[in-house]
Formats: sequence, C-alpha cells, structure tokens
Amino acid sequence: MEEKIRLQKYLADCGVASRRKAEELILQGKVAVNGEIITELGTKIEPNKDIVTYQGKKIETSHEYVYILLNKPIGYVTTAKDQFNRDSVLDLVKTNKRLVPVGRLDMYTSGALILTNDGDFVYKVTHPKHEIDKTYTVTIHGIVKNEEVDQLRKGVKIEETGELRDGIGNKKIAKSGEEAEGKYLTKPAKVKILKTDEEKNQSRLEITIHEGKNRQIRKMCEAVGHKVLALHRSKIAGIGVKDIPLGKWRYLKEGEIKKILKENIEK
Repeated sequence: MEEKIRLQKYLADCGVASRRKAEELILQGKVAVNGEIITELGTKIEPNKDIVTYQGKKIETSHEYVYILLNKPIGYVTTAKDQFNRDSVLDLVKTNKRLVPVGRLDMYTSGALILTNDGDFVYKVTHPKHEIDKTYTVTIHGIVKNEEVDQLRKGVKIEETGELRDGIGNKKIAKSGEEAEGKYLTKPAKVKILKTDEEKNQSRLEITIHEGKNRQIRKMCEAVGHKVLALHRSKIAGIGVKDIPLGKWRYLKEGEIKKILKENIEK
C-alpha cells in the first residue's frame, strides 16, 4: 500500500502553492479529494490513487522541478492572481510549469526573486526559523549617520500593523493570542554605506538581512529617520542578478540550489 501524505504537502509538491499557502486554500474550501471538499488540515491522501482537484481542476505531481532566478522589475506583483489586475512576475516567465515565488518582493521593489514548482524547496527555504540571507541596495533620503548605521546593525523596532503574514508574506489566519499590530525588534543586520551625495541629499546603503517581515527594509530605514527612495534586492544567499537584465531570468545551477539549501540548514 502506498504511503499517505498530508494534502497540503501534496499541493506544494504539485507546485500549486507553498505548503503554508496550501493550508489556507484547504481551509477556504478550494480543494477536493475524490469529489469531496476538504477543510481539515490533517487530511492524508494516496497520491497515485486519490483524485485531487483545486477549484475544480485536477492536479498531478510534477517530478520535473525547475528553479528560476528572476530580476524583477518595479511594477510587478509576486502573486499569481491580483484583485487589481496588476502585472504579475509569472507573466515574465514563460513556462508550462506551475510556478510559485519563493518569498515576496513588493510592487515597488526590484531584484532577485526565485520561482519554482518544488513545494518542498519553498517550505525549507521560507521556514520562519531558517531564513536565507537577502542583500538589498537601498537609496534613502538624507545623509545617513554612523550612529544610524550602528542602530540598523544592532536591530531596530518596526511597526507590525494590518494583516498578519507568514514567513513568505502570504496572508495568515490569526490564531488565539496572535496580534496583527505591535512592535517587532529586527535581528542584527549587515549594513554598509555605499555612497553619500550631499548635493542630492541622498545616501545609498547595502543591507543584508535573513528575515521576511513585510516591507522590512523600508520600515527599518524609516525607524532611523530616512525614507526609502529606491529598493533593489541584489542577492539571495549570495547569488546575484547583476548579469541578468531587468525582466529577464535564468535557471539556477545545481550548485546554486545546493548552496541555498545548505545555507538554510546551517542558520
């Protein structure tokens, strides 16, 4: 008899969504097994026996995994479907695979974004306890002071308001005792000054973090009194997009995939 697996893991393995997002889809009644809508997260299935559908369409496991590194332009959202019909990063990557973004970049942030159909990879890389390093180039208003850089390095308190979100930025259903508002002390970050321009009254910083709070870099800079004018994620786990034009992408190399997973495990 084939070993049963949890329904949310199966959905992630098929590339429908990350495992945590798949849990939301189940709770919302969008998934059925053998014609019966499932809303229990503990449900297990036999992949080669049970018929699983998402919004009425049958899904199947894809064993051919792809890992794509995209240099996201400004103006694209990192969701498959958008209520305002805005352009999605999935429009930039033409493939017959059902891809999901590994983490998020807001609409006004450019740079490195990984997309894959490997749900297990998404789960491992985005687990809240094991975030990978992400490096940003940040242009801020004003001339940054050394003491402000030290504050960013040590950690600053940022606002956590509005919707609760999970480790990769998806909306999260609040559990008992969780609050959608409050203050969060960021973990130590790597920060260095790249350039200051007194004539334009601007500074450029390089900031490396390994957390995934919503709009975290923007909020960190605001916490030390500087508005972000431009934000670009240059690297993920040390893998950069310098040689990839904006809006273009390439497949990750096997060694790069192993590096990302290795960094994730060692943190």
